[in-house]
Amino acid sequence: MKLGLPRPVKLVLLAIRDLIASAGPVVFIVIGVLVAAYIWLDPQPPKKVSLATGPAGSAYAEFGKRYADALKANGIEVELKPTSGSLDNLRLLREGQADVGFVRGGAADPAADEEAGLSSLGALFFEPLWIFYRTDALPVPAPDPKAPKRRRGEPPPEPPTPAPITSLAQLEGLRVNVDKPGSGVPEIMEKMFAANRLDASKLKLSQLEQAPATEALEAGLLDAVVLASAPQSPLVQRLLRTPGIALVDLSQVDAYTRIFPFFSSVSLPRGIVDLAGDVPTHDVAMLAATTSLVTREATHPALRQLFAQAAQTIHGGAHWFNRAREFPNTRTSELPVSAEGDRAINGTPAFWQRYLPFWASNLIERMWLVIGGLIVLLLPLSRIVPPLYTFRVRRRVFRWYARLREIEAKVASGEGDRNELLDELDELDRVANRVTVPLSYAEELYALRNNIHAVRKRLLAARPAGTGVDARVATASVIARS
Repeated sequence: MKLGLPRPVKLVLLAIRDLIASAGPVVFIVIGVLVAAYIWLDPQPPKKVSLATGPAGSAYAEFGKRYADALKANGIEVELKPTSGSLDNLRLLREGQADVGFVRGGAADPAADEEAGLSSLGALFFEPLWIFYRTDALPVPAPDPKAPKRRRGEPPPEPPTPAPITSLAQLEGLRVNVDKPGSGVPEIMEKMFAANRLDASKLKLSQLEQAPATEALEAGLLDAVVLASAPQSPLVQRLLRTPGIALVDLSQVDAYTRIFPFFSSVSLPRGIVDLAGDVPTHDVAMLAATTSLVTREATHPALRQLFAQAAQTIHGGAHWFNRAREFPNTRTSELPVSAEGDRAINGTPAFWQRYLPFWASNLIERMWLVIGGLIVLLLPLSRIVPPLYTFRVRRRVFRWYARLREIEAKVASGEGDRNELLDELDELDRVANRVTVPLSYAEELYALRNNIHAVRKRLLAARPAGTGVDARVATASVIARS
């Protein structure tokens, strides 16, 4: 024996099926709009992005690793591209070979780069100009001939020590490395030398990479090196702790900031490197440019948003030259700040970003306008679902009225064999008995069956009397069906 579902369950399932079928046109419209919007907006970003960093051992390279770790948590692979520095990074961005890159202030051409589709995700940190020199490379001053002679029994005077370097003019005659071409440092130093009226031909300049230049300075093969890097750079940390190597304490920093607007005056506080060892032994006046995270217009907005959000964590703390939450900012960026950068720095993140995974949060972020429009559109569209549902259920009953009218027309016109018409009515009655409708529409079904019965009575009433056994059989059939 074949077992089926209980009739109440069948009725519920049937009602659900009818409701889904009735809502089909509305669902089709909604799905079509969502698919079209998804294709046009392209909300999900690519799984790989390239970041132009800097030379090995630089702060750019170290920060690049931290960004790669931050985006990896969201399923994005960051391809780190080592470069010579800011100018190299700008070139890769302009040529479309990198999606994001670190760029130092003073390296960009704001008008041309804005026209090329480059924008900033915010200023990240101060990048000081570190000028390290060997103290033994400076000339020892000659004894003062006017100094009084030492009397018998007096201790010998302290040997004369070289005066510390406080001006770029004191670098004349020394072997100075100004970083590798493409880093942007040679161009900056050329401008600064020109402002000091220093003839480049009288300077012993070299352009080695940062790591070999540091080793050459420690080995005595160079007298001074210029590095433009954040204090997190391993090379900077190394030189700050190397005995016999000092840091230039510029006495004209305010003048430089007026001449070169991309510079800011900063101070390396006494003891910040090593409190116990009192390194440095005094505050050191320095110049610093602001480094920004620059991106291309073609970079997916979701990736720009991820980088801007990661910058809040990576650069938001206090350090040697800034207090907590001074970076990232939108005040010191040379290029226009993108909407994603401005929202991450100055805005408040949407509440769903705190509870949803990145892919879902990004989908809502990119398609909220479409979703809101669909909600507004669904309000009038939803009104057509109840009439469609009613029509679909009633159609299951009303479709048989056409056949009933044909039989009724034959009865009225006297056409057709009466036994055949009775058979047709019996078949129609059996079909109607198998029709299933929700209980709220059962009245329609019973009305159909009553109408079938009424036509049968008319058909039998039209038979002439005195037909013997046939009449009795027909009468018994009417009684049985009643």
